[in-house]
Amino acid sequence: MFLNNFFLSSGDDNGGERGLVHTWKGYSCSVTPDRLLLPRPVLQVALGTQHGVLLVEGGQVYSFGELPWKQNQVSAGPSLETSLCGQRVVAVAAGSFHCGAVTEDGGIHMWGDNGAGQCGLLGLNTVSNPTPVALLDSDTGPSQSVPVIELACGEQHTLALSVHQEVWAWGSGCQLGLGATTYPVWKPQKVEQLVGRCVLQVACGASHSLALVRCLGPQDNRRPPVDKCKQCNQLLYTMTDKEDHVIISDGHCCPVAQEVTEEEGKLEALGSGHRLKTSPSEPILPSQTSTLTSDSSARDGNAEPSNSNPIQKESALANGVVPCTDSCHTAETNGSSGAVSLVKNSLYPDEQAVKDYLKKLTDNSQTEAKSPAGGLHSFGSTSSSALNNLVASCATAVGERVVSTYESLSLKKMMNYLPSGVSRPVGFTGSIPVVGDNTIERVHQEDFMQGKKSSSTGDIREEEAESAQRRLSLPGLLSQVSPRLLRKIGRSRMRAGALTPLGGAVPEAQEMLPTLQTEVWSWGQGEHGQLGHGDNLGRSQPLCIKSLNSKEVVRVTAGAHHSLALTAQSQMYSWGNNSSGQLGHMESPTTFPHLAKLSEGIRVWDASAGMKHTLLLADGDCIQPIIYYSGQQEGDEEQERARGFTPQPVLLPFCMNLGYVSNVFAGGRLCVALSDRNVMGFIATLHELAAAERKFYCKLSSIKTQIIRPLLGLALGPVIFGLLQALVSRFSLLSHLSGQHAASLTANLRRGRDVKNLLILDYTSIFLESYNEYCSSLGNFQVVGGAQALAKPSLDVFGKSPELLQKLSECSEENAAVADLLLALFYLPTHHLNEYSRLLLKLGTCFEVFSSDYQKLQESCSKFEALALQLKRTRKEAEYTFHFWKSFPGKMTDSLRKPHRRLICESSNKALTLQNAGRFSVNWFILFNDALIHAQFSTHHIFPLTTLWVEPTPEENTGIHGLKVITPEETFTLLASSPMEKAKWLRSINQAVDQALSGQTEQDSSASGLKSEPPVSRTASYTFYKDGRLKEATYEGHWLAGKPNGRGVLKWPDGRIYTGEFKNGHEDGFGEFIATNKTLNKKDHYEGQWKEGKMHGLGTYRYANGEIYDGSFQDGMRHGHGMQRTGKLNTSCPSVFIGQWLQDKKTGYGVFDDITKGEKHMGTWQDNLRQGTGVVVTQFGLYYEGAFKDNKMMGTGILLSEDDTTFEGEFSDDWTLNGKGVLTMANGDYLEGSFGGEWGSGLKVTGSYFKPHLFDTDKEKNAAVKLGRLCVCAEDKWQAVFKECWTQLGCEAPGQGETCKAWENITVTLTTSRQQMQESPENFSKTHSKTLESLEVIPQQVGPITMERYDTVRLYLIKACDTPLHPLGRLVENLVAVYRMTYVGVGANRRLLLQAVNEIKSYLNRIFQIVRFLFPELPAEGGLIPDPTPVHQVQEEPGSTDAPLDSPKPCRVVSKSALLLPVLLTTPPHSTLHPRDKEKEDGVYWDCVLRLNKQADLALLAFLGVQQKFWPVSVPGSIGVLSNTKDACFASAVETLQQISTTFTPSDKLQVIQLTFEEITQDVQSLLKRDFLWSMDDLFPVFLYVVLRARIRNLGSEVSLIEDLMDPCVQHGEHGIMFTTLKACYYQIQHEKIT
Repeated sequence: MFLNNFFLSSGDDNGGERGLVHTWKGYSCSVTPDRLLLPRPVLQVALGTQHGVLLVEGGQVYSFGELPWKQNQVSAGPSLETSLCGQRVVAVAAGSFHCGAVTEDGGIHMWGDNGAGQCGLLGLNTVSNPTPVALLDSDTGPSQSVPVIELACGEQHTLALSVHQEVWAWGSGCQLGLGATTYPVWKPQKVEQLVGRCVLQVACGASHSLALVRCLGPQDNRRPPVDKCKQCNQLLYTMTDKEDHVIISDGHCCPVAQEVTEEEGKLEALGSGHRLKTSPSEPILPSQTSTLTSDSSARDGNAEPSNSNPIQKESALANGVVPCTDSCHTAETNGSSGAVSLVKNSLYPDEQAVKDYLKKLTDNSQTEAKSPAGGLHSFGSTSSSALNNLVASCATAVGERVVSTYESLSLKKMMNYLPSGVSRPVGFTGSIPVVGDNTIERVHQEDFMQGKKSSSTGDIREEEAESAQRRLSLPGLLSQVSPRLLRKIGRSRMRAGALTPLGGAVPEAQEMLPTLQTEVWSWGQGEHGQLGHGDNLGRSQPLCIKSLNSKEVVRVTAGAHHSLALTAQSQMYSWGNNSSGQLGHMESPTTFPHLAKLSEGIRVWDASAGMKHTLLLADGDCIQPIIYYSGQQEGDEEQERARGFTPQPVLLPFCMNLGYVSNVFAGGRLCVALSDRNVMGFIATLHELAAAERKFYCKLSSIKTQIIRPLLGLALGPVIFGLLQALVSRFSLLSHLSGQHAASLTANLRRGRDVKNLLILDYTSIFLESYNEYCSSLGNFQVVGGAQALAKPSLDVFGKSPELLQKLSECSEENAAVADLLLALFYLPTHHLNEYSRLLLKLGTCFEVFSSDYQKLQESCSKFEALALQLKRTRKEAEYTFHFWKSFPGKMTDSLRKPHRRLICESSNKALTLQNAGRFSVNWFILFNDALIHAQFSTHHIFPLTTLWVEPTPEENTGIHGLKVITPEETFTLLASSPMEKAKWLRSINQAVDQALSGQTEQDSSASGLKSEPPVSRTASYTFYKDGRLKEATYEGHWLAGKPNGRGVLKWPDGRIYTGEFKNGHEDGFGEFIATNKTLNKKDHYEGQWKEGKMHGLGTYRYANGEIYDGSFQDGMRHGHGMQRTGKLNTSCPSVFIGQWLQDKKTGYGVFDDITKGEKHMGTWQDNLRQGTGVVVTQFGLYYEGAFKDNKMMGTGILLSEDDTTFEGEFSDDWTLNGKGVLTMANGDYLEGSFGGEWGSGLKVTGSYFKPHLFDTDKEKNAAVKLGRLCVCAEDKWQAVFKECWTQLGCEAPGQGETCKAWENITVTLTTSRQQMQESPENFSKTHSKTLESLEVIPQQVGPITMERYDTVRLYLIKACDTPLHPLGRLVENLVAVYRMTYVGVGANRRLLLQAVNEIKSYLNRIFQIVRFLFPELPAEGGLIPDPTPVHQVQEEPGSTDAPLDSPKPCRVVSKSALLLPVLLTTPPHSTLHPRDKEKEDGVYWDCVLRLNKQADLALLAFLGVQQKFWPVSVPGSIGVLSNTKDACFASAVETLQQISTTFTPSDKLQVIQLTFEEITQDVQSLLKRDFLWSMDDLFPVFLYVVLRARIRNLGSEVSLIEDLMDPCVQHGEHGIMFTTLKACYYQIQHEKIT
């Protein structure tokens, strides 16, 4: 051996303990491994044919053996690859004659033989030193370098696995999987067939490749389908229209991807039959095809019998089956293959062969149905519905044209041709080839029963057993449907049949754990069967090995010409060349994966394959791993011939001397083991933990297949079967988690052997949760007697002496009952928790007590310990409950026994009785974990614990030990027999209630240190059962001592729902109520305030008929001020009423707007009828004012039409005159007498006609009707609105209450609003919250009012009235709403102006009363507030400007107008009435303004009589005022006066007039260059000029508004004089004569 003389001393102590390398050859007893010494621990070894590569700690790489690419071709010992110094290498790989390394940043370095391009470097035959090779991906845009995580090297090719889990290949041969036509491939290329799949690992044999791939999950199916070939850009799916059918095919033949030579053609003719000469999408004719019949040598299994199938042949290219290059395909000489083909003319087999074949298939399906490992249901041949599904799936793939084809072909008729027995299918002649030996059938059977998770293009053998009949039945269409589509329908049918939680449908619960849902894909040369597809064909593209699906393969490895797959259950499958026994079994054919033959209890967890041998690393009886060898024996040639090879794996006797082996490596003829010494027991414990988990998973897998599957097939009742299914589902998840964990621990042993990689520490909660849920399901199953129910039916499965159960359940008890054995078996997994805690504790002892690793291990250990204890208690509880039900009276058991219910204690020993119970009554109290049950003779009552309160009654020397129990509908007292019993029951009930509320178990609550007394206030759900308002209603929400209290939801069975606040068991506070109106089949909806279960306060009710009421409620009825909208017009409602309600009826003052009639009524109501005085206006200008009775105009009234025609007299109905009256015409003529008839449709008159004297103008004026006498006076309007405000302030009547109480109520209202704002900020604006914050500061109330305090009050009022959340704000909002409702829209009649003005004045009076109540120090209207400012600073002082020095001491007059009008008139609804009233005068005024404004400035000044000294000679920005200049003089004053239209309040408008006067004065002063005092004669013409030039459209209405609402205290001051001047100008302009 070339390594014998190479020894080095260890570089450090640690180097001698970890990563030790041992090498040897063969398996004879005399072999002793050599130790290879290196300066650092070795992390990984890779072996070629005659060389090896070592990766050591620190990322350095050493090579040893024969290195022909180096200058000294044989290495005396491991030599450092200096080219890699400075790079940190993380993985190495070795091919037959080349090497590779992966660096930390994902880069690749290659060196060695490059003759076939395997190093990926163009133009070099050999690469002597590691050289970088780049993987460049140009798919996504500009070429980007792809990082790599793993390399694998073969003889002439290399594979790389990228960080994106994609495979890249370069080198030579079909084993690249690229489907290339020319070799070598120098540049790394992506293997397109595996794109979109998650590849976990790759491995290379000499001329074949393997990949371990994660199964596609539901999330992977969302990828867009690939519809074009990436090589040649042609469509993968094709469709050809024929006369009577459509051919759908996915048999795309890529000219770029296939390498076809003449030589290959010859080989193919010899080896695998005649290839199709037609396009795959053409129909297949018998004359164009030939069929293969195998000779007897096909029994060896290398010839695939189904190759003759026309479909398979059609898709041969798509399958990637190519007869590879001559190096690819050589006939085997070891007797394992060699098939010669005979060519027949007929495509189809003869009739007898069909019968035999179909019979064989039928037998197979029957065997499958019987096989216990195969699951419960067998999926036989496809039914007609499956066939229809198939066609539907075809249709999806190629478009709607196929659908019509499907309809035109009557598929069901065709299906009838398929006989139920085995008779000849119509239209078929010829024969089907005989299937090979039973091994192949068996493998097909295994394939068939596994979950078909893969969708590889091509391999349709998976479908043979089930779909041969289907194919035969449809000569017209389906013989040409692509195999990929056939496979899709096969898969969907399998899924529909999945019926147990075992069926592989276990979710990949945790992404961080290794996946077990894997597939193995293979490609390359297959002459030794090393691809595992059951044949000796090569594959140029990756193909899934179906028989390994659902075997949970976690690792693949490849020898020169054989392959190995390791499963999570620690089994090894092997296939390929077995000339030296390297497969570890003697099964045939070796073209399919078979299990290696190992003794029972040997669990393989690492394997490696060399040229003709295999090394296995396994768990034995002890903790230390053991090594098995199978394959060629080493020695001289005679010895080899004599001793041959191992027929099955042999234990290497020396393996126990190597320490704790973590990896084995094989390559060429060499074997290497990597081991560690047991430092501080750490390594041993890691191995023990991994071995224990592997053993545990194998155990769970055995239980699943041998016990659980048969149990699920038993005939059981629906309840038991449901619980069993739930239990099995949890068992499967727990088992799956254990398998994932075992795989993770094994990977940690191979990789780093580091405590930080232990997932059980980072994800302890996942393990605890899985065990908890499993035990919960198991307890439920146990409580209902599931094990006992299974006992009898399971006798058919396990027999009367269930040795299998006894063995698997590890039960030592002799003659144990089947039920006990089953329970012991199901509880078996819980024992593993103790193993976790023991081993984690053992690992912890290897660390310093203060280290973080120790803390983490200790913490996890104690969690597992605690869970084990808790589950033990849980089991006892379940047993206790089960035995209780056995003794419980039968009738009640059925209704009370619930799977989740556990018994805590019961009073059968008379320890607890009911107070005041009858002498002969029987009262039995049973406390469960969810309810207290009171059972009597034949009845029982259930009190859920979540809504149960218990408190001890005070004993007070009575000697009675009582417990008061409160439930939502009952309160009763229980009497205990002794103080101890009382304390026991009190504690038990309180604990049970607490756990029911928190959802914890007893152990959880004691561990988390919760007090045993449950909260008095809690959240729970309850359904009421007693008669009454709440019968059968369910309440969910907050409770307080047995009553709903706080927020909650109440639902009645008839659909009524209340959501909102509760208080003391009643709806109280803000809430939302929905009730169904059954006649209209729509919902009533109320949102607003409640009190003691009734609507009370403000709210909005939307009725099912479309009506909406918005306003006050009392005792569930509309009461107080409110608005009702009726009707369903799109933009507005046909009628609106706003006003006062009394016990659900309109009573008091209100406004009714009937939009459909175009009328508006403003007056008093009683019992929903107009009664008393009122006013009606119409959209046609009619105005009525007078009496109403029984909803009609009846009694004395006044009626005016638009043209001022007036009637004053008696009415009997709406618009109907009846009785005495006077009718006055617009011109002053009038009729006096008796009238009858409806207005506007001809009146009957008996009376006198008067025409007053033409010149008697005074009489005419006196005769004008005075309006407002017969309507409701302003003070009587809207009393309910003001009453609501006073009530909010805590006063029963206006002014009757305490100011401090009123402020308290305001504070409470604002605070509640703030809380609502915090809970749902989306309902409030930011300004709202700021306003509320500022209102929380109450203005100072002590001492006399000063100007400063007056301003504070004024600002407070402005803010308060700005937010409807403040009582004053709500009042103002309501007043603005009712005012608009009355005087805007239909009601905008000019005759209402006087009422509108009086109404605003009335508002001011009544609001001022409230303000003075809140601020008692505020003086009354007209009172004075002293102003501290000096005399010379006062500007707004009322009084004459001529003598400022004689003015009295400065002070402010208190005025409600000044204080409150700015708040009321922020929106000007009043502004519509004044223009209508002054319409005629404004028209005359405007005409005059337009005429006079045509004149130039100087002409107009002259016309108006302005003295020349006031004429501006020049204006800013101009040389001078010329004769034709317009709009230049007094421009700033004109601009100022124009602002009068944009202000709302009279005081603001007066301010504008004052500023205009000041602007005029400034202009004149600058003109005269001296101070100047105006006289009215001088001022009036100038001001008249400014008014004309200002062109104010409705000046009359502005004047009228100021006059109506002007503050009385300024009428005789400066502002008053200025206003009089403006008014004089207005009248002057109207009467101006232009001559």
